[in-house]
Amino acid sequence: MVRLLFLALEFSFLFAGFPLLIYFRVLPNYPIPYLLAVALAAYLFLRRDPGFRFGPPAWNTLRPYLRPLLLRDALLLVLFGIAVWIFRPDLLFSLVKRSPALWAAVMLLYPWLSVYPQELLYRAFLFHRYRPLFGSGWTMLLASGLAFGFVHIIFGNWLAVALCVLGGLLFAFTYYSSNSLLLTCLDHAIFGNFIFTIGLGRFFYHGTRL
Repeated sequence: MVRLLFLALEFSFLFAGFPLLIYFRVLPNYPIPYLLAVALAAYLFLRRDPGFRFGPPAWNTLRPYLRPLLLRDALLLVLFGIAVWIFRPDLLFSLVKRSPALWAAVMLLYPWLSVYPQELLYRAFLFHRYRPLFGSGWTMLLASGLAFGFVHIIFGNWLAVALCVLGGLLFAFTYYSSNSLLLTCLDHAIFGNFIFTIGLGRFFYHGTRL
């Protein structure tokens, strides 16, 4: 009981309290340095835990998940792109048109500086550390998805939060079903790079509003 209470307090501070401190400007809004620091702490914690196994699963165990994942993502992204074309055509491919060099840099750096640390923290660490609190079923998926969405309040607009709750649930399901951090990072990188490509990346800069 004491351990569960401690885990609940730890979870609340790390995934709710800390983002709120940034949102209310108690702490300066530096998303990437904070993310890298907390993800490094999560990595060191998992490395020292004999119950957690690092390293990608064998290719044969991942192959059955890859094609359905790519097909699912392709369908969702086509629908997503059509929605942007209909409702915000002014944003469509705006970053690519305005600054193709910046867009290329984002495509290369985003998976390494943002996707992997986020998935390490919100999937691998959260699933492993807080299993006694949330179990290993849908409650855990909800906790992971909502925590992932909530941290995006630091960007100051509801679209970032809403998209990341949905994305967080999707990535949590990928991790839950495949038990692969690598596959989950691929899933996240596909969606994240697509968001920047179709012009919605502006909503993931702090202070950008609809």
